[in-house]
Amino acid sequence: MRIAPEGRPFILGAAAIGIILVLLGWMVSAFAWGLVLLWVVAFFRDPERHWARGDRLIVAPADGKVVSVIEVDEPAFLEGRARRVSIFMNVFDCHVNRYPADGTVAYRHYNPGAFGHAAAEKSSLSNEQASVGLTTAHGKVLVRQIAGLVARRIVTDDEVGATVHQGERLGMIRFGSRVDLFLPLDTRVLVHVGDTTRVGVTVVAEWS
Repeated sequence: MRIAPEGRPFILGAAAIGIILVLLGWMVSAFAWGLVLLWVVAFFRDPERHWARGDRLIVAPADGKVVSVIEVDEPAFLEGRARRVSIFMNVFDCHVNRYPADGTVAYRHYNPGAFGHAAAEKSSLSNEQASVGLTTAHGKVLVRQIAGLVARRIVTDDEVGATVHQGERLGMIRFGSRVDLFLPLDTRVLVHVGDTTRVGVTVVAEWS
């Protein structure tokens, strides 16, 4: 299983604690901690995904559950009304995020903030977040990584000017969080509230 590089310090630290517990003879505690270690390894997994490629398709930027599909103002990059698909990632989902479409990174913005519950509507304004805007052959797309209750660092890989491809790694958010996908109004959203998405695989929308 491939592991995201951001997870290596956490995995090594958890393994070291487990070894210390074994050496101290605290076997019950060592067993319980072993379960924590397995969870940490699983959390930072970065699986290979085979996605539905196509320049008319927009794929999910995150694993998780669709918690809202609404029309909103997006003045920063799309500069107007947009459709927002919000995907909540719990602590058992893969937290590596991927690009929903081919394009060029034309916008990046980091906004420090609170660490409230990521599924809540107000988290899109108040929580720590990082935004990545793409220009594609069909229009603009914005991906916003939002930190959650226990998230403490958002990682975004590429700088403005980078050429990126659908399904490639965009970055990750450490521990529970949410990803918002902003699309122009002329796209057709194919997912609904309550649907489960697989990052880089689930087709969430298509260009009209």
